[in-house]
This record gives sequence, structure tokens and C-alpha cells, in this order.
Amino acid sequence: MLRISVWFSCVVLVFGRYPTSDNKDELETRDLGARISDNIVEDANLDVGGLVKKYGYPYEEHHAITQDGYILTLHRIPHGRDQNNTPGQRPAALVMHGITSSSADFVLMGPGTALAYILAEAGYDVWLGNARGTYYSRRHLTLNPNNGKGTFWDFSWDEIGNMDLPAMIDLILTQTGQSRLHYLGMSQGTTVFFVMGSLRPDYNRKIISMHALAPVAYLAHNQNPLFGLLAPHRKELEALLGDLGLKELFPRSPIFTWLGMNVCADGKPFQPLCSGLVFFFAGWNPGPQHNATMFPVKLGHTPAGSSARQLVHFGQSIVEKTFQRYDHGEVINLIVYGSRTPPNYNLNQLKAPVYLHYSAQDPFANLNDVERLYRELGGPKFKVRVPEPTFSHADFMWGQKAKEVVYDKVIEIMKTYDNAL
Repeated sequence: MLRISVWFSCVVLVFGRYPTSDNKDELETRDLGARISDNIVEDANLDVGGLVKKYGYPYEEHHAITQDGYILTLHRIPHGRDQNNTPGQRPAALVMHGITSSSADFVLMGPGTALAYILAEAGYDVWLGNARGTYYSRRHLTLNPNNGKGTFWDFSWDEIGNMDLPAMIDLILTQTGQSRLHYLGMSQGTTVFFVMGSLRPDYNRKIISMHALAPVAYLAHNQNPLFGLLAPHRKELEALLGDLGLKELFPRSPIFTWLGMNVCADGKPFQPLCSGLVFFFAGWNPGPQHNATMFPVKLGHTPAGSSARQLVHFGQSIVEKTFQRYDHGEVINLIVYGSRTPPNYNLNQLKAPVYLHYSAQDPFANLNDVERLYRELGGPKFKVRVPEPTFSHADFMWGQKAKEVVYDKVIEIMKTYDNAL
């Protein structure tokens, strides 16, 4: 606890003070939190299936197996609760989370606010993916995920895009009897789609429309200080973590749930410092879009695990200022890629309609990097700038105005494709 307190104190000194509970805006945020969740403590401890069923939505769990043996869990909400609530075939939508996250990100904010419920009410068959190594996809046919030095964790987001997404898409299309689906990705959920479109271009024909929320491919202009500090030392850090048996990073843990309830909850003196830590580690400005009341629920589900190599691969993108495959070193690169250096992803291969939903205040999806990504996409391609000036990275999934300024526009675009079918 002493170490946590020191971190909190440092963050406050560096990033300044945040509003206290006497602040009118924060009191309004608490009222919103009460409307979103009818029991924050309960929601922090339920799993995704428990949350979905608690709020009266239909729920299914499915599993896809990748070509290299990873067992992936998909959570399905086949129809709405209040609207479009009768069983039957409807357009399928696959939603994919960011790094250290899971499908929980798209339900934990509750009905009327969380993306999964909003999509279901709009008439979509919603599928929530979980990448290999996350809390819900921490399984393999032969490899042991509990071995922190083992080969289970030897993957980056390259494998997620190259193998996980195709396995999920094929399962969904088989289960629904459809030939195409909509794809919505958040942060790394966009990165892996760009990987798939580059390495598996045949999957372009299985996509009706792709919506990149906070799109991340190039990171040449990354503005997160922690990532910028660690990126040049990524290989040394990966080797050290491997030696220590720590190839798995940030797994879901009851410690985070405890912190959410006892340190970051409303009325706790450290709550403003929790907001500061979110900014420091996630590069997310906890401004007007931030709902601090929901901290216990957020920390009850996030982080949800990742491999160290995923972060190392992002560090590679920051340092090399390219969008390329994982660098194994010259010798292994020759064996895997046939060249001493990893090849760049060929974004021109992406032919499915791609919509880049971006914001001016996103420290990861910088405007210059988004523009470079846009130029290199094969097309059709579109840029959709979020009109809210305070919108930042994590606001695409947890922002208080996310429905108003992002989700409603996404659904409007999706409907234009559905109506044309």
C-alpha cells in the first residue's frame, strides 16, 4: 500500500489537483453513476455473462479455436431488451477490445450507455470478442497459461490480427448463417483489424463496414510519457520479464477490485489520485467525460491481461515510426519473414469500407498518425472526427457522451449499409 500511495502522490504533484467531492460537476457525475448501475459493488464482481443477464438481455457464450490452438471466448447478445427484442436473424456486429482489456469494457457502463447494449437495441446481433491471453481467453489446447515463462505468452497483436480475428469471424458467420458482418474495434481492436486486412486480405469480403474507434496503427507522434520513456528499452524489458516469469502482464485480479472499492470509490480520499493514475498510465485525460463513480466497476473488470510482447510491439511502433510486424531479431526474422527486418503491413490491401473515428485530444491516435493511416488505406475510407473537444482515448468506450458523439453516428453509418443490402 505504501508503494501505491507514493505513486498517487507523484501523479498529483505532476498533473495537479482534480475536483473534490464538493465540486458540482463531480456530484452530477455521481448521479449519472447511480443511473448507470443499480449496484456498483455487485457489478464490480459479476462476470460479463452475469452483467448481461442481470440487466435483462439475452446472453450466449461461444468458443473459437485458432489455427495455433488458442481457445477464444465470444460473448453474444443476439437481440435487444427494450427494442428489437424478438429472436430472429439480424445483422451481426463483432466488437473488439483494446490492450489489457476484454469484452467487459462494452457492457460494464450499463444499459443506455455501454456500446454492446446500444447496438443490441439498434437491431444488431452483437458479438464481443476476447483476444488470446485475456481473462476470458486464457486457454489453449496444449499450452499452459499459468507458466509465466512458457510459450503460451509468446505472441503480440500480430497473431491476434492474423489468427484470432479470422477464427472469430468464421465462427460468427457459421453460427448466424450470414456471409458478412460489421466490425467495431477500440484502440488495439483497430490495430488487429489492420493486421488482418494486410495479412489476410481475403477477409475483406467478409466485412460490411469497419469502424475504428480511436484508431491505432502508426504511433510516431505518441504523446503518452510512460510509453515514450519505456519504448527505447523494450527488448531489454521483454527479456527481463521473461527471465522473471512475467510474460503475462496486468491479469484481472481481486486486488484491482479491492482498490476500486476501497481506494477509488466515491467518498474515498484517494479517488482524485485514481484519476491521475489513469491519465499517467493510459494517457487518458480524466476530464468532463470521466465518470469517477464507476471506478469500482471499471477496476473490477479492467485490466484483464495481455502478453508483455503486445506492449513491446507497440513500443517498436513508437521507436521505428512504422507499422510493421514484430521484430524477433535478425536471425529469427530471416526464418519467419525471409528478411532481416520485419516487413511493413501493407495497408493498401484493406478494401473493406473503413471509418476512422478519431478525436483531437487522443494521445495515442494522434491527428498526424491518423492522417498517415488514412492515406495508406486501400479504401473505401472515411474520417469521422468526434465533435466533442474534450474527448480522449478511453472516452470512446467509457465517455459520458460516447453514445451522443460516437455510437449514434456509427450506427447511422451501419444502417446505410444494411438498408442497401
